[in-house]
Amino acid sequence: MAHVEVEITADLVRDLVRDQHPDLADRAVRWGARGWDNQLWRLGDDLAVRLPWATGSADALLRNEYSWVPTLAPRLPLAVPVPQRFGEPSERFPRPWLITTWVPGTPADQAPVTRASVAAESLAAFLTALHQPAPIGAPAGRDRGGPLADHAQGFAHGLASAVERGLIRDPDAVRAVWHDAVSAPQWTGPALWLHGDLHPANVLTAAGTLCGVIDFGDLCAGDPAYDLAAGWLLLPDDTADLFLAACQPTPDVATVRRARGWAMARALGGILIGDAGVHGRPGGKTTWGPPAHAALRRLVATVR
Repeated sequence: MAHVEVEITADLVRDLVRDQHPDLADRAVRWGARGWDNQLWRLGDDLAVRLPWATGSADALLRNEYSWVPTLAPRLPLAVPVPQRFGEPSERFPRPWLITTWVPGTPADQAPVTRASVAAESLAAFLTALHQPAPIGAPAGRDRGGPLADHAQGFAHGLASAVERGLIRDPDAVRAVWHDAVSAPQWTGPALWLHGDLHPANVLTAAGTLCGVIDFGDLCAGDPAYDLAAGWLLLPDDTADLFLAACQPTPDVATVRRARGWAMARALGGILIGDAGVHGRPGGKTTWGPPAHAALRRLVATVR
């Protein structure tokens, strides 16, 4: 399924809420935002409706959020959208949807962090609280939280594409970061809860620091290095060491090496998506490019 055949409008959202959650039907509906998988519509002042619009995988991701986020949210020190109601597929809209709490703030791809030390400590506190052993039955990451080496072919293809488009001028430096990460010892600890998608568009800022984390569809269990990559993706230059030192427990050298590799893979993806957004790829956004280029520059500097 590439696109939802039903056009998503404010009227449709009102009808869906009225049909399945009539006690909320008197709330105003207005546009919120459009992400890679879902559209977001405000429902009153404190709720939001999330509906899949562009990818077939979004259905399972919404169910994942609904199942697990309510149990994790109380221990997290940053605001997160907590699922409140589930919307079943129907004749009006043939896919599941969610009603969640609304988290105010501006995505970091539009309003980057400026208060570096405060943001580093906030991000570390968030991941320290989240990165706890996951229970039996926790979802496994689709393509995240496992061995980096499993993604070598995709990384090489993405790098070649970026070089061909003229988006990366020093591919050897990019490869150096990646190869160092792939050669690091693998994670042997318990599978920990991971957000699974901590890129700038999924982290909210206010007053120069972090104020919220959104989009938990890729919540899964695995190697914490995947999330620790956010230190290079989200924070200003020369801040990653401060962030890592604030994490508890402090990541070991091998985990930091793997985290840099994941960060490079995510930065490369952001660069490609940012460029693809110019050409109208579903979900692609030009705002993803600048923070991804900045992250790549930070990562290359770690091996020079």
